[in-house]
Amino acid sequence: MIKARVTVTLKNGVLDPQGKAIEGALGALGFDGVGHVRQGKVFDLELQTADKVKAEAELKDMCEKLLANTVIENYTIALA
Repeated sequence: MIKARVTVTLKNGVLDPQGKAIEGALGALGFDGVGHVRQGKVFDLELQTADKVKAEAELKDMCEKLLANTVIENYTIALA
């Protein structure tokens, strides 16, 4: 079994209204000096294989087909 973490974030230049709202809320809560907040998604998965090459290929396919909107989002894959 292989454990993996996929992190999906918006590409640079894509507007992030949720990140802006979080940035404003942090300021309102007294956390000064926080800027350029970008929000994203994290997926923790367990794959029933011991083959890291196969796991990475499957994870990339999952990202391209479902987990990330590759037009506006980037993703990274980390195997544990």
